[in-house]
Amino acid sequence: MRAYVPTGKAHIGQPHVVLAELSQPRLRPDEALIKVEAYSVNRGETFKLEEPGASWQPGKDVAGLVVQQAADGSGPEAGRRVVGHPMSAGWAEYAAVPTCALAELPDSVTAPQA
Repeated sequence: MRAYVPTGKAHIGQPHVVLAELSQPRLRPDEALIKVEAYSVNRGETFKLEEPGASWQPGKDVAGLVVQQAADGSGPEAGRRVVGHPMSAGWAEYAAVPTCALAELPDSVTAPQA
């Protein structure tokens, strides 16, 4: 899958993130796999990307489709549209999100609106 990852460079004129090919996230029993359709860029994340040697993956707000329900049976079933708050790594095609941090989206709300 493709995901944005920090370059670890905080120099003016150099990219702070690059698009890279990564493995899909490994899920904990209480996490659902979300196909990300939209994500937000948080101010705090942009500041953190300016730190030299940034090694975390950005992305704390996502909206999309559950493609794999949590193994423990919690949370929305596969096929449900959701908004979620992963710990990180939401700027990607897929994100692992704890089911306690997911909410189903009504049909009237699009992923970018969420």
